[in-house]
Amino acid sequence: MADTDTLILETTKGRVVIALRPDLAPGHVERIKTLAAQGFYDGVPFHRVIENFMAQTGDPTGTGSGGSELPDLKAEFNAEPHVRGTCSMARTNFPHSANSQFFICFDDARFLDKQYTVWGKVVEGMDVVDTINKGEPPRSPDKIVKASVGEAA
Repeated sequence: MADTDTLILETTKGRVVIALRPDLAPGHVERIKTLAAQGFYDGVPFHRVIENFMAQTGDPTGTGSGGSELPDLKAEFNAEPHVRGTCSMARTNFPHSANSQFFICFDDARFLDKQYTVWGKVVEGMDVVDTINKGEPPRSPDKIVKASVGEAA
């Protein structure tokens, strides 16, 4: 049986496996699953990648200002720390503005704790995340080739 709490990102640099955490952020996990199932993330670039901080994706425009057609999410801030491998939702200065964009932490980013919604953790492929082209935006952005939920590891 497939694990429906696993997100697989096939990227231009390789495969990344994320354990989803519906216990921490059920609404955000449901959104990620819905968008992945719709193919929303397929072909989307990592548009903001800051060395020793994080890699951000989820905006099909590649500008950092886009999102899905679904309504913004209510914040589900939790006590899970922003450390290496943490997956968290990006948002504007308004707490309830997360939609489709998310980031993966390269390193400790505890200053984000309880201000952004953590919804998962990379369990395989952090070495792949480390190699994503850096920049805001990167000169040659890497992309999510395909995102899927519930595939066997």
